[in-house]
Amino acid sequence: MNVVVIGAQWGDEGKGKIVDYLAGEAQIIVRFSGGANAGHTIVIGDEQYALHLIPSGILYPDKKVILGAGMVIDPVALEKELAMLNERGIDTTGRVFISDRAHIVLPKYIEIDKERDQARKKPIGTTGRGIGITYSMKSDRDGIRIADLSWPEKMEELDPVDRDFLRPHEEKLTAMSVDISVFLNHHRNSHILFEGAQGALLDLDLGTYPYVSSGMSCAAGAAVGGAVGPRSLDKILGVFKAYSTRVGNGPFPSEFDSGGEDALCRFVRETGREYGVTTGRPRRCGYLDLVALRYACRTNSIDSLVMTHLDVYDTLDEIKACVAYRIGDRVVEDFPASVPALNAARPVLRSFLGWKQPLSGALSYDAFPVKAMEYIEFIERFCETPIDIVSVGYDRRETIIRKSPWAK
Repeated sequence: MNVVVIGAQWGDEGKGKIVDYLAGEAQIIVRFSGGANAGHTIVIGDEQYALHLIPSGILYPDKKVILGAGMVIDPVALEKELAMLNERGIDTTGRVFISDRAHIVLPKYIEIDKERDQARKKPIGTTGRGIGITYSMKSDRDGIRIADLSWPEKMEELDPVDRDFLRPHEEKLTAMSVDISVFLNHHRNSHILFEGAQGALLDLDLGTYPYVSSGMSCAAGAAVGGAVGPRSLDKILGVFKAYSTRVGNGPFPSEFDSGGEDALCRFVRETGREYGVTTGRPRRCGYLDLVALRYACRTNSIDSLVMTHLDVYDTLDEIKACVAYRIGDRVVEDFPASVPALNAARPVLRSFLGWKQPLSGALSYDAFPVKAMEYIEFIERFCETPIDIVSVGYDRRETIIRKSPWAK
């Protein structure tokens, strides 16, 4: 069975924790897009792990993980991450594979990435990891893939400095490379979990262009980056937070007002630890944008939603969510493509009473306070999509399963 996990907002929704939890019942975990610009935090007891390239399921000793064809691989970052895991007692030997079709991030791409964004009249706010440049080189057909490391003529085309950079990494990268299509077909009777990066609203085609990532962060990217046909994807899960966040520049209609809602923004940011895993940048925070979430559900065929960070709202008297936009004199109920329209949008808010008690001790959904259930069930109706998993804390154990995605 093939299950896909994507972000249903602007990234940072808690996908890493959810993939880690669901990986307990999977045999193979495939990361299908992005690169070292992603940051997934996993908490197990007193231990915390920050992963950027390696799929979250690596923390289980019996799982195999694959860096997919849609990824862009920074060899230095990958080796540092592998070393960190091994130093902390996670044996990665023979369990980490890389698609031979994945592209490689060269050091000069990182420098070009930083320079290009700084030169823009309106910077995108990239992580400066060379991701966008690597994808650009890929589109221009001037990139270098894992498979190309064994192609002498291709290597000769590279600048000497690039060949010198790659030389000490070639053997390790080649040893981990696999034909992902053949590999997954061989394991087609297994439970395979496909892990996305960033979020649906940062997808190159479906997101808030040009303030987007360069890879495919939509559900369709799992088929491309995982080298399987689209009809091989059995279920698609979309992860979202009980509120909204965004890193970097770009439209954010439900963002907390910097004047009257500054205290609420600080409360959510500090309580929810809303700082980038990769960059450390404080995240922009706002009300849950249900217009955008419904759009993500529709454009990604999301079968069920996973709600995280609900416990951040435990102490509030009142909770609000965005149910429409006011743009000029119009009320807009669908997510527009126009960046000026999104920048001009002001959230139309619906209020909910807070539950005023901690959710972290709940062992089942039935143990939730009624007001928390009312908030959840309103979201389900609005998005016409069930919320089958609710996370109420950072630890793996603080996860409420209403319906398992592995159930057919």
